[in-house]
Amino acid sequence: MQELSLQGKVAVVTGAGQGMGRASTRLLSERGAAVAALDVNASGAEQTIEGLPGRALALACDVSDSAAVNDAFAEIESAFGAISVLVNNAGIGRAPGDGSDEMYGLMAKRDAELAERGASETHVDHIVFMEDAGWRGVLGINLDGAFYCSRAAVRSMANAGIAGSIISMASTAAQSGEGPLHYVTSKAAIIGFTRGLARELGSRRIRVNAVAPGPTNTPIMDGIPEEWIKRMESAIPLGRMAEPEEIAQAVCWLASDASIMCTGSVLVANGGSYFL
Repeated sequence: MQELSLQGKVAVVTGAGQGMGRASTRLLSERGAAVAALDVNASGAEQTIEGLPGRALALACDVSDSAAVNDAFAEIESAFGAISVLVNNAGIGRAPGDGSDEMYGLMAKRDAELAERGASETHVDHIVFMEDAGWRGVLGINLDGAFYCSRAAVRSMANAGIAGSIISMASTAAQSGEGPLHYVTSKAAIIGFTRGLARELGSRRIRVNAVAPGPTNTPIMDGIPEEWIKRMESAIPLGRMAEPEEIAQAVCWLASDASIMCTGSVLVANGGSYFL
């Protein structure tokens, strides 16, 4: 039986200031890892590591800035040594100039028309309202950030000869296509990134996997209209959204040697809301 303990490992979690990132950081620490909590919000990262049982470091870092990522990873290596686990959790669902307000407004209009007369000719467009900055804002965090952090982690693992584990947050939106266009695109790309990198790093025994949550009770839900959330919940066979701590369990399993033969995999934790 492979060990679930993470004793002796150095783990980095991005977007660690809240939600699934906070829950993952804390569980990794409880399992014995030294943890580095990265978040663009320094105070959120500091709150995450408060009271943790082992070595912990909180750093402000914008993962869409490759220089900032490299600086943060250098600081982590200086404090804890080579990195053995990376959790690419940082992600956003909207950005200034992305047309989300217009899209959600059209969605509300369509829903009202359907409720009133059972039909609607309103088109719920997103792409027509999305500016370059809005598109890049989400892709910069969700996809570029995963690349920059994975590159820094692999350099650390390779230099130290560590058989590490990289876990990235995908989403069932990648399969269903439901959600904002830039978000769906970024999460589908994460799955391709995971599979390609897994093949590349297999000879180094560095495993690369993804977790695909469904709707989860995190702050990213605050930007989604209540009616959309209700529709998502009603489609979940288990009857509710996941809690961040439940997704963290999947992350920690992939980080541990219990998942030693898993690479290039997408671990679905969505309550049955979509079957892959």
